[in-house]
Order: sequence, then C-alpha cells, then structure tokens
Amino acid sequence: MNSETKTCQNCKNPFTIEPDDFAFYEKISAQGGSASGGKVPPPTFCPECRLQRRLAVRNERNLYHRECGLCKKSIISMYAPGEPFPVYCSPCWWSDKWDPMQYRADYDWEQPFFRQFRSLLERTPRPALIVSNVRDCDYCNYFADGKECYLCFGSIAVESCLYGSPYESRYCVDTYLARECEYCYECIDCEKLSNSFYAQDCSNSLNLIYCFDCKGCQDCIGCAGLRNKKYHIFNKPYSKEEYMIQREKFLADGAGGFNEIKRKFQTVKSAVPHRFSTILQSSAVTGDHIIHSKNARQCFDVKRCEDTSYCIRMIDGKEVHDTNYCEFMEFCYEYIGFWKTSRTKFSNTCGESNDLAYSDFCSGSSNLFGCIGLRSKSYCILNKQYTKEEYEALVPKIIAHMNEVPYVDAKGRTYAYGEFFPIDLSPFAYNETIAQEYFPLTKEEALTQGYRWRDPDTRNYQITKPSQALPNHIKDVSDDILNEVIGCARSNPDLPAGKAGALRGRGPDLETSGCTTAFKIIPSELAFYRHGNLPLPRLCPNCRHYERLAQRNPLKLWHRACHCAGEKSENSVYTNTGTHPSHAKGKHCSNEFETSYAPDRPEIVYCEQCYQSEVA
Repeated sequence: MNSETKTCQNCKNPFTIEPDDFAFYEKISAQGGSASGGKVPPPTFCPECRLQRRLAVRNERNLYHRECGLCKKSIISMYAPGEPFPVYCSPCWWSDKWDPMQYRADYDWEQPFFRQFRSLLERTPRPALIVSNVRDCDYCNYFADGKECYLCFGSIAVESCLYGSPYESRYCVDTYLARECEYCYECIDCEKLSNSFYAQDCSNSLNLIYCFDCKGCQDCIGCAGLRNKKYHIFNKPYSKEEYMIQREKFLADGAGGFNEIKRKFQTVKSAVPHRFSTILQSSAVTGDHIIHSKNARQCFDVKRCEDTSYCIRMIDGKEVHDTNYCEFMEFCYEYIGFWKTSRTKFSNTCGESNDLAYSDFCSGSSNLFGCIGLRSKSYCILNKQYTKEEYEALVPKIIAHMNEVPYVDAKGRTYAYGEFFPIDLSPFAYNETIAQEYFPLTKEEALTQGYRWRDPDTRNYQITKPSQALPNHIKDVSDDILNEVIGCARSNPDLPAGKAGALRGRGPDLETSGCTTAFKIIPSELAFYRHGNLPLPRLCPNCRHYERLAQRNPLKLWHRACHCAGEKSENSVYTNTGTHPSHAKGKHCSNEFETSYAPDRPEIVYCEQCYQSEVA
C-alpha cells in the first residue's frame, strides 16, 4: 500500500498517511468485526491536531470547590460550578446509589450521533476527580496509590510529594516525570535520584545540583554529560575537601548562589554534545524518551511499547496508535487516559474494558458504543441495554448513519465515523486542559478555533508578601511565612524589567500559563526546603510547572544531520576526545536522524554513534 498525502481539515497543512498506518487501520478494523466499530477510515486531521483534540478533553491541574450532586458535601473537583452535568464525589460515584443506565436514550436517526452524545454527556453524572487508593491526597487528580500528597497530577505510587508528576517516588517537590526518586526538587525526566535539585535527564545518581544528562554520578554541581563521576563542579574534578568547600560557598549565598550555579551551568550544558534522542534499549523507533520498545514511530515518553505510532505517555502498549496516558493497552486507536484496555477506539478514560467505541468514563465493560459512566456492562448504546444480537445489528447501522449524516461544527469541520470527539463536545474549556500545556493558545486564538475559554475566577485574597521581599536564604525564613500570601513574580507589575525577566524564566505569558498571581507555603513544603537548604520559590505552582515544561523538547520531530565535524563539533565549541567508528578520522559524520531538537536550537546534537563515543 502506498503512502497518501492529505490536507488536515483543522490546520490546513499537508500530512502523510504511511503504509504502516493503513495496515494498522485494517488490522484494528478486523478486531471484533463490525459490532466493535466497523472499518476504520484514514484520519482527516494531522497527527498534531489529533493529539491536540484528544488532550482537550483532559483536565488535570485546574481544581474547583463545588458541591457533590448526590451527597451535597463540599468537594474538590476538576469541573467548575455551572457545568450542565452533575458531578459526584468519588464515594458517591462508585456507589450503588445511582444508576448511569437511567440516563439512557434511544438512537435518534434524525440527529447526528455526536449531537446525541452531547445530550447524554450533559445529563450523566461525572466523577469529581480520578483517584484510586489514596490517603490525604485531596488536591490530586489522575492519581493512584498515594498518600500525603498535595497538588500532584498523573502520578502513581507516591508518598509525601508536592506540586508535580512523580512516579514511584517519595519526598519530592516540583518534579515532572521523575521516577523512583526521593528528596528531589525541580527534577525533570529523571530516574533513581536521591537528594538532587534542578536535574534533567539524569539517573542512578545522588547529590546533584543543576545537572543534565548525568548517569551514575555523585556530588556534582553544574555538570552535563558525565558518567560515573564524583566531586565535579562545572564538569571539572575536585577533591572531596575542595568540593565540599565550594558547595558550602554556593549554598551559603541562598537564592543568589543557586542563580550563580544556574548561570554557569547553562554555558556547560551548551558546550557538550546532546544525544539526538533519548532512546534506550529500543529498535526501529523515532521520537524521544523511548525505553525498551520496538517499532514505535513518532512516540514520546513511552516504555515497553511495540508496533505503536503517535503515542505519548504510555507503558506496555502493543498495536496502538494515537493514544495517550495509558498502561497495558493493545489494539487501541484515538484513545486517552487509563489502563488495561483493548480494542478500544475514539474513547476517553475507560479502564479494564474492551471493544469500546465513542465511550467516556466507563469501566469493567465490553461492547459499548457511545456510552458514559457505565460499570460492568456489555452491549449498550447511549447507555441503553441491548441483546448481543440487537447490538451487533444496530452498531453497523449507526456507523453508516454517522457517515451519511455527519456532525459539522461551527468552524465547518466535519466529523463522521472515524473521528475522535469534536472539539466542542469537550466538558472543559481549552485553557483548563493539558492541550494548553503542549499547544498554548491565547483566549482570542482559542475562541477563533472553536474552543471554549474560562476566564479566571475573581480572587479575593490580598498579597501580603511580594516575591522580591522573600528572604534570600532559607535559614532566614521563620514559620510566619506559612501565614503569608506571596505574590507570584511573573505577575508582579512593580518589578524592574530586568529583574522580572530573570525571575520569570522561560515560561509562557500570564494568560497561557494560568498564573494564579499568588501562592502560599504549606508546612510540609517549608520542612522540605529547610531539609534541602533550598530558597523559597518566587513563582506560583502553575508558573513553576510551565517553566519545567519549557525545559523539555517539544513533542515534534525534525530531520537533521549529526553536528560532529570530525575533530570538533560544527560550531567548534566542543573538541572530540573519542574514536568515532561511524566515520573516518577528521571527516564530518554523515548520519541523519529524526530529533526533537529544532533546527534553530543552539545545542550541539550528535547521532547515537558519535554521542556514545564522546559521552557514554
């Protein structure tokens, strides 16, 4: 089968459907037959727009106070007050006090399917938060097996963690995809770290401060690209005694010392080769942060995946395309969010289920089409029960009807069978969802593209401590700070331009970051900063989160060539020290690759062979 170039009906840019894509659509069409969803047509949205569309139905971080629609208790919810559907707290949602089948509907052949689904969505109760097996984690969402955590999202098996997305970790604050870590702060894409601060892409190390791509290291400050080293500062070796003296000098200066390390570290980081992509023990893959996988194309942050394409944040997936935030999946397509699901298409957060299509928040079920909130059910359409024979006869007719009478949104985008939920069916405003993290839009842009937008609630607090008035050193912070309302540096109009720029860092503007303008320090957080001798943050949790995201490469690939020019890097900043079997001595490497480093980025990017010769 040949590749085919189409024009995305959303962004109007051309995109290519590869032979492997067509083969996948044929394969999943055959799984379960017509009763499970029929023949899957090729997409009309490009991969990026498909991703944006899926992410726009998931809100992790925006939480609200509201009332449970069943028990009437005050709860924390990812749904703001005023949404048309009822919202239940977790105990009520999982109880037998209500029956989602009572909201069932007969299929209406006079209306497009998606209009009927929207009507069902507006009637059926939704869970306030997605949490499982937690204790003292009231302000966490998409969260399982945790205790004593606060404002953690998309996390599993964590203890005493604050503000971030840790996995299997404890006593970590402000992390993103940090796995099996403890006592870590502002760490990104790290694994098996201890007592480390401001580390990125580091593993199996301890006592790191501002390090990048360091493995098996201990007691390093401002280093990049090191392996199995101790007592290094800015990639230079020190004796243990000299190292400890220098370390204490930095820490004694509080926030000033950390800023000095950060400034010098950026120079070190830019002067060493960067791996074109973090791909470990994998074959035939493209993307970034891919581990123990094979035949994975344009995938990011995946582990143990096989025969997958356009997937992000997935573990143990096989024969899966266009799927995010999942574990233990097979034969799934255009799906977001949960685990142990197979043969499921165009659905959202359905766990331990199979043979679903266009379903939402269903669990322990099979053979559902257009259902919401069902548990342990089979052969249902729009939450109505059918016999197996009735279901198998009706689903192909509905699919044909979806193609004959497609849904057309206000922007003229057509949604027939084979498309994920239309943009205007999302239960959230665009800036509430994780789509805003990866595809940030202003309010004007979002509304122009057909999304909803939620303006910030009026805040009735009074800032009592501007960020510039915070003590430089944690030793000068008293317990009184717990009573202060601290102004976020990014929203402070009184800071001089230079100072504001230094504090605001690389994050987006106020509108796209959802800056809360102010924040408080909680007791466990203050204890953590004192334990690590860390200065207080100057930004609110939302702005800190967006600054972490800004340090990661985008979920996009560019075709580039290796920067190794033989004796040195192309920009002559780095001098090679190793032997490069991939090319003749003194000759420019001819290797090309797909990388998430954009062509206009300043980093020195080496192919796998040249990188291994220099760094590993």
